[in-house]
Amino acid sequence: MERDTSAADITAILEPGMYVQHPGAPDWGLGQVQSNIGGKVTVNFEHEGKVVLDGRNVALNIVDPS
Repeated sequence: MERDTSAADITAILEPGMYVQHPGAPDWGLGQVQSNIGGKVTVNFEHEGKVVLDGRNVALNIVDPS
């Protein structure tokens, strides 16, 4: 039986340098992961600046910036 990908599953693979978008805040624009420590993900968004997110609660969308 398949299961949906959870926020924690996505957070587990996020690494510094990866690009993401916040599904609940598309106006923040493209973000680059700065760190991922203990599920706390720091992302620098182009229109919002640096934000620390709880990766258990937000399933960031991984994007290819090219």
